[in-house]
Amino acid sequence: MNPMASTLNRIPSSTYRLQFSADFTFAHAREIIPYLSALGITDIYASPISRARSGSSHGYDVVDPTSLNPELGTIEEFNELTLAVKAADMGWVQDIVPNHMAFHSQNSMLMDVLENGADSRYLDFFDIDWNHRDENLRGKVLAPFLGAFLGQCLESGEIILEFTAGAFSLRYYELVLPVRLESYATILTFNLPTLRKRLGHDHPDFIKFLGALYVLKNLPTREDPADRYDQIPFVKALLSELYACNTVFKLFVDENIRILNGEKGIPESFNRLAGLLSEQHYRLSFWKVGTEEINYRRFFAVNDLISLRAEDPEVFKTVHALPFKLLEEGKITGLRIDHIDGLHDPVEYLHTLRAALPSTSIVVEKILQHSERLRPDWPIQGTTGYDFLNWVNGLFCRPDRRNDFMRIYRTFTGLETSYSKLEEEKKRLIIEKDLSGSLENLAHELKALAGKFRYGSDFTLFGLRRALEEILVHFPVYRTYFGPGRSDEEDKTVIRQATSRARARLAIQAKEIDFIETMILGREGTHLSKDEKQYAQYFTMRFQQFTSPLMAKGIEDTLLYVYNPLLSLNEVGGEPSRFGITLDEFHTLNEMRAEIWPHTLNATQTHDTKRGEHLRARINVLSEFPEEWEINLNKWHEINSSLLKVVEENVVPDRNDEYFLYQTLLGAYPLQPGDQQEFLPRIRAYLVKAVREAKVHTAWLKPDLEYEENFLAFAQSILENGPEGGFLKAFLPFQKKIRFYGYFNSLSQTLLKLTAPGIPDFYQGTELWDLSLVDPDNRRPVDYTQRAKYLEEIERRDLSGREALLVDLLDNLKDGMAKIYLIHKILQVRKERPDLFSPGGYHALRAEGQYAQSIVAFARGERGNQAIAIAPRFLGNVVKPGTLPLGKDVWGDTLLRLPESAGGWLNVLTGATLPGSDTLPLCDILHRFPVALLLRSD
Repeated sequence: MNPMASTLNRIPSSTYRLQFSADFTFAHAREIIPYLSALGITDIYASPISRARSGSSHGYDVVDPTSLNPELGTIEEFNELTLAVKAADMGWVQDIVPNHMAFHSQNSMLMDVLENGADSRYLDFFDIDWNHRDENLRGKVLAPFLGAFLGQCLESGEIILEFTAGAFSLRYYELVLPVRLESYATILTFNLPTLRKRLGHDHPDFIKFLGALYVLKNLPTREDPADRYDQIPFVKALLSELYACNTVFKLFVDENIRILNGEKGIPESFNRLAGLLSEQHYRLSFWKVGTEEINYRRFFAVNDLISLRAEDPEVFKTVHALPFKLLEEGKITGLRIDHIDGLHDPVEYLHTLRAALPSTSIVVEKILQHSERLRPDWPIQGTTGYDFLNWVNGLFCRPDRRNDFMRIYRTFTGLETSYSKLEEEKKRLIIEKDLSGSLENLAHELKALAGKFRYGSDFTLFGLRRALEEILVHFPVYRTYFGPGRSDEEDKTVIRQATSRARARLAIQAKEIDFIETMILGREGTHLSKDEKQYAQYFTMRFQQFTSPLMAKGIEDTLLYVYNPLLSLNEVGGEPSRFGITLDEFHTLNEMRAEIWPHTLNATQTHDTKRGEHLRARINVLSEFPEEWEINLNKWHEINSSLLKVVEENVVPDRNDEYFLYQTLLGAYPLQPGDQQEFLPRIRAYLVKAVREAKVHTAWLKPDLEYEENFLAFAQSILENGPEGGFLKAFLPFQKKIRFYGYFNSLSQTLLKLTAPGIPDFYQGTELWDLSLVDPDNRRPVDYTQRAKYLEEIERRDLSGREALLVDLLDNLKDGMAKIYLIHKILQVRKERPDLFSPGGYHALRAEGQYAQSIVAFARGERGNQAIAIAPRFLGNVVKPGTLPLGKDVWGDTLLRLPESAGGWLNVLTGATLPGSDTLPLCDILHRFPVALLLRSD
C-alpha cells in the first residue's frame, strides 16, 4: 500500500473534468455544482485557470502563471465558485502547467527577456540556448512566426515599428515584440539634428529628452536589477509624456518611425528597419525555420509554446505561487501536473513539490506503454488514467479476431507494413519535418561531449547524429528518469533495448551508439572523472527531454491516424498492434493498482483522447463481427465508388482513408435525428485534422487542399444522399446493430471505471453517451440543463417505483438516462462505503458456464465486507440485436463463483436481494439491469 495515503488532507472519491474557457466560465461552473453534487461527484477537476493568451479555448498557453485568467471570470466569481464547491462538501483538483508558457506578446516575462536580453530578471526562466553554434542566433531567441521569408515580410510592409505608452515595439499582424532598450537610441537619434533645430538645444523638453537618452545608454546591468527596473519605467514615462505634451517631439518620433518603416516598392528604404531588427534580442524568421533551426525548447514541436526551466528554484517558486496560495486558502484541494515528462528532472521535481505539499493529493499526466508501470517510489497518488483507459478499452476487443481484422485491413487497403515498421517510419518523419533542429542541437551537444573523451574525439557530427536518430526511433517508452546519482534497472533496460535495436539497424555507427550508451549508463571498465560525469549527466538530461515529444508527435499525432485496423485501439498511450487484452491481464493490473496506486485516476476519456468513450465502445463491437464488417465494407465501397475522384492517377480518398471514414461513421453517427444537421460540419472538420495529422497526402506544414477538398466532398456526398441515397440505406442497418451493442459496452465500461481500484474520473458531459471526436470537437458546450433534468427524474421515479424506472431506462437507451442512473447509484455507494473502494482490496472472480468469457467480475473490500462488480462484454455472441441481455433465456447456465457463501447480497442497481451461496446464477444477477454491483445485504 502507498504509505502516503494516510497523510493526505483529502482524497477524492470521484472527479469531474471541467474545461474552462470564455464560453464556460466560473459563473457557469457555479450553476452546475448542485447538479454535480447530486450526481455524486466529490471533486471537480479543473483545466488550467491561470492567465492564458486571449481567446484560448483550453488554457495550456499560459502567459502569466501567477494570476487567474480574467476571461474565465472575476476574482469575485472565482471566490463564489470555490464557496459553492465547499458548501457542497466537494474538493477541487487543479490542473497546472509547470513545463511551458506561450511564446506570445501577452507573456510579460518573456517580453522582458526580449527587451532586456542578458540583463532580464527572467533570463533563466526559459529554456533558451543563448550560446547557440549559429552566429545569427547567438545571444538571441529565434522567433519563427513569419508567414514568409523575412525579407519578403519586411519589404511588403508587414513588419512595422510602433510607439505606444512610451515604448517601441515591432508588430507583425497580431504578434507584437518589444524593441530592446538599447535600440531606442537608434530610433531616436538618427534624425536628432532636426529635433534640436526645431526645439532648440536649451528647450526644457529637449534637455529631458537628452536625459532619457543618457539613462538608456547607461542602464544598470543584471547585477543591479533594482536600479535597472526603477529606471526603465521612468524613461518610458518620460518619453510618453514628451510624446503626449510636445507636438514637435511627437512629429519627430512619428517621422522617424515613418522613415524606418520604409516604403513599399523601394527595397533600400527598408535598410534601416532591417538594421533595427538585427539589433534585437530575438531573430524574426519564417515559421518553417523553427523545424530546422531552433534555440529554445518547445512544447513538443509547437513554435508558440516555449519551455520553462522548472528545475530553477526561482522558476519553480513563480510557476507554483498561485496554486500554492489557493491550496493554502483551501480554495483548491489537489493538483494535476501537466506533461510531467517534459520537465528536466521529473523525479526531482516531484520530490520538491511533495516537500512543499506534504498532505496534498497529486496526480500526473504520464503516458505509460503497455508493459510499463508507474515508478512506485514517485511521491504522488498516481496518473491521470490513460493506462486504465487502454486496459479497460482492451477488454471489449476480442483478441481472437486479430488475424481476421488484419486480413480485412490489408486486403481492403493494400497496406502490408507492420505496426513496428510504421512506428519507426513515422518517428523518422517527425524528426525530419518537425524536430530536425532540436535533434541537430542535441547532436552538437553530443559532439562537444565526445571531444572531451579520447575514445570519442574521432566521432563526426554526422555519425553521432545518425546514431542518435537510430536510438530515438527505436525508443520504446516516452522517457527514462536518470538523474544525478539516480538510476534504476527499468531505465537501464530501456536504454539497452533501444541501443541494441539501433546497432542491429545501423551497424556502421555501432561505436557511436556504444558511446551514447556509455554516456547514459556508464560502463564497466570506463572510468569517468567528476567533470566528465557532469558532462555526461547534462547530455543525458537533454536526451531524455527529446524522447517524449518524439513519441507524442510520432505516435499520438501521426501513427494513430495511419494504422487503422480497429480505430477504438488508436488511443493516447495505446498500442494498436495489441488487439485487446485478456481477463487475466486486466485482473493483474487491478491487483497492482489496489496495492500500490489505490488513488490513481480511472479515466475513460480526457481532453486529449482521440475519441469519446462511447464512440470507442461502439467501434469495439466491430471486433465481434469481422465477417459482417468485411461484407459491409466492400458493399459500401462499391456503392460509393462513383464518387471517388482520380487526381494525378491517385484515387481520393485512398483506401486507408476510406476505411478510416467508415469506421469513424460507425462510431460517431448521431443518436438523435436532430443532431444530424450539426454532424456534417463536425465530421468535415475532423477529417481535415485526421488527414493532416496522418501526413500521408497532406499535412499542417504543407496542406494539399485538393486532396482535402475531394475527401470532404466524398464524405459529404455519401452522408447527404450518396449515389441515390444508396450508402445510408446500406449503412444504417449495420450501424444500428453496432449502436445497440455499444450501449452495453459503454455501461460495462462505466461500471468498471466506477468500481476498479482508483478514482473514477468523468470528462465533462460523459454522463450521457458521448460521441465526441478529437479536440476541439470534445470541447463543445455541454447541456447541463438536460442532464440535471434527467437526474431529477431518475431520483423522483426511483422513490416511486424502481422496477418501472428500469424498464423505461432500457426501453429508451438512446437518451442515455441509463448511464446517468448507473453513475449516480454507484457514486452514492462510493460516498457511503469508502472502505470498499478507497483503498479496498481486489479479488478476481471467475464465471463458469456457456458465456463465462463474456463476464468480467471482481470483488472489492475484504471477506465479510465486500462489493462485487459484474460487467458483461462480447454480447454479440450472447443476444440478438434488440434483445436485452437479461434473464434466464439469455444467460442460461452461466454462473459466478463467489469468494464466500455466508450472508446474502443486495443488487445496488435493481434493489433485488440474492441468497448467500458460493455461486450465483448470472440470470439472477442480471435480471433487470445489464450490469450489477452487489453489496452484502447483512
